[in-house]
Amino acid sequence: MAFRAFFSVLGGSLPEDIAQAFGYSKAPVKKAPEPAKEPAIKPEASALQVLGILQRDARFLDFVMEDVSAYSDDQVGAAVRNVHAHCQESIRKYFKLGPVIDGVEGTFTKPESAGAIGKDASAIKFIGNLPPQGKPAGGLLRHKGWRVDSVTLPSVSAKVNQSILAPAELEVE
Repeated sequence: MAFRAFFSVLGGSLPEDIAQAFGYSKAPVKKAPEPAKEPAIKPEASALQVLGILQRDARFLDFVMEDVSAYSDDQVGAAVRNVHAHCQESIRKYFKLGPVIDGVEGTFTKPESAGAIGKDASAIKFIGNLPPQGKPAGGLLRHKGWRVDSVTLPSVSAKVNQSILAPAELEVE
């Protein structure tokens, strides 16, 4: 049996009866099938979800992607009023927003008035005649800025194709 095993292994295989006698099996061990993994959610899924919500609730993409040059200002204005109201409603439903600096626009304001968030370099943008060296002590508040206090978007399912922002609509007569 030893000689047979030795020369068989040199030939590239071990006879089945010898393999079974010593507890080896030539048959591959069958592993339990792995449970199906859910596809990973892509990082851009939330951005696509927000665009989809704005399209669904306010027809935002329909308006923005439309060529409005052929319409009068009155017609565009009437459409904007409707889109604006619905977009505002959707944003308020899913996001709690607040100003970076809660002050009166046009008044002198110091960065410290923004509180702890004012220390973040991206929170305040100085514009105008900036000193060549150093940071200005303050300036006229031209825009309060926006910050997000909370987001309550529904969870994104990896099974849903997030790249479809709005399905095509076919009317059946």
